[in-house]
Amino acid sequence: MIFFGRRRSAVAPPEHLETGKWGEAIAAQMLQHKGLKRLGERVRIGTRDEIDLVMRDGEQLVFVEVKTRSSEAFGRPLSAVDRKKRHTLSRGAIRYIKKLKNPRVSFRFDVVEVIGSPASGSPPPQIRHIPNAFSLDRRYMLP
Repeated sequence: MIFFGRRRSAVAPPEHLETGKWGEAIAAQMLQHKGLKRLGERVRIGTRDEIDLVMRDGEQLVFVEVKTRSSEAFGRPLSAVDRKKRHTLSRGAIRYIKKLKNPRVSFRFDVVEVIGSPASGSPPPQIRHIPNAFSLDRRYMLP
């Protein structure tokens, strides 16, 4: 149920949001199968930042951006993680780490592309994992 203002409305979320949740669940399962531990999903940090998945690979934190598409015609995953998106993810990661009160924690940014549809009868999704897809935005690096 989604709430708008003071009135409660039982409006279903748009289809692309359901597809995004489905893709994030597929990505989390794949990463857990690779041995990563799920720490959080759709992690909100402040009012502007959201990280799709926060995982742990041994002692390293992994901030994961999931790109779900119905076909490859909608572009490649790294093209969707442009400079502005990398900045937003970097800011969210730094804020997350500050909440941990452990500034020396090792971390990386991964991108997972899920191509497919949650519709019944659809072929199994194609999944591409890009570890270490990009580095921390320079403005957040320590001197």
